[in-house]
Amino acid sequence: MSADYDVLIIGAGIAGEESALKLADMGFKVLLVEKEPSIGGKMILLSKVFPTLDCAACITTPKVSETARHPNITLFTLTEPESIIKEVDNTFSITLKKRPRYVVEQDCTGCQECETVCPSVVHDQFQMNLVARKAVYIPFNIANPRIALIDIDNCMLCGACEQKCPSNAIDFTQKEQIISVKVKSVIVATGFKLFDPIHIERYGYGKYKNVITSMQMERQLAPTRPFNNILRPSDGKVPDKIAYVFCTGSRDHTIGNPICSQVCCMYSIKQSQLLMGALPMADISMYYINIRAFGKGFNEFYMQAKDMGANFVKGKIASISEKENGNLILRYENIETGEVSESEHDLVVLSVGLLANSSVTKAFKNKILKTDEINYVKQTNLLQSPAITSIEGVFAAGTATAPMDIPDTIMSAGAAAAEVSGYLNQLS
Repeated sequence: MSADYDVLIIGAGIAGEESALKLADMGFKVLLVEKEPSIGGKMILLSKVFPTLDCAACITTPKVSETARHPNITLFTLTEPESIIKEVDNTFSITLKKRPRYVVEQDCTGCQECETVCPSVVHDQFQMNLVARKAVYIPFNIANPRIALIDIDNCMLCGACEQKCPSNAIDFTQKEQIISVKVKSVIVATGFKLFDPIHIERYGYGKYKNVITSMQMERQLAPTRPFNNILRPSDGKVPDKIAYVFCTGSRDHTIGNPICSQVCCMYSIKQSQLLMGALPMADISMYYINIRAFGKGFNEFYMQAKDMGANFVKGKIASISEKENGNLILRYENIETGEVSESEHDLVVLSVGLLANSSVTKAFKNKILKTDEINYVKQTNLLQSPAITSIEGVFAAGTATAPMDIPDTIMSAGAAAAEVSGYLNQLS
């Protein structure tokens, strides 16, 4: 059996990195592909982790660097699987599609001189559209690989970056590459998608500027944040009264996600503690249905937020409306008293849930990678071997299988690596 690599890992977030490093340390040849320009997934964009409040970037940056430099790991960014075909000899024929950076990767020094002269300004998706970036850019300060890329859809083709680049790395002639490889096994570590609250019209997201998502607040709290303070979008004012709306896009049959996303309660409580540290005079109100504090130290973390002064209101939000000054009126039912009340806040944060990221299933051509009723990769032997999927030789890790927090994701990635190791040893 001949193959270019022992395992293809799809997705280079914390789960993909963990699986890759464990397998690479065992001596296996790993091909790690990531659709974004940087590895690290969503964890590298976070402020701190619950319940310890350790720095997320401090945990994940060394892992990102180790992944990028490991001799047994080949890394492709801006790359997605186009087709995955299982052959009769139990190998997998993989066709990958690698999008162009329009920058020669080995020549770019990451100096960002190109950014200074680029005249095109667009929303920065890595800062959750809170600020702008240039059409030629490095995604964020601690991106890895630290290589610029050109957003060709928003590029004016003026050539300013090409003239300014000291290493002549700009190359507008680059085209999409199709790469064919053979591997012995596959790990799906594609992570999750965040729920888009624009689908819940009564919350006013996308209509009222001062209704933001929890990920937008996360970026304002992170060390690589866009501002040097917590600001509300409409007027740059430091907010005095902040409300959190729990279960936005979770436990809701009407939007197709009936399950609990597991992390929303705790990341909201984490953000409330960080906000009370950053804005000591601000009032923080948390509108919740139930608090799901199920992990080690979680309930103590919840009680700590209460003791710090966070106001927890057991209430279901019916609607959000806007006043002329940009403040927001929350109309809600107090679940404990049964009364309908209204409260005014100058910033509302929607605690968005997690959704399945099932697009990779389309790449499997002659075998079906089964998913469950809400589109997560189906775990066919959940209790004994949670990494096993419906295709022999294909394994799943992290939130590709279900919502989970970071420690559970790392544990899941370790389980997937162990399963792959056993499977490959069986083949040889």
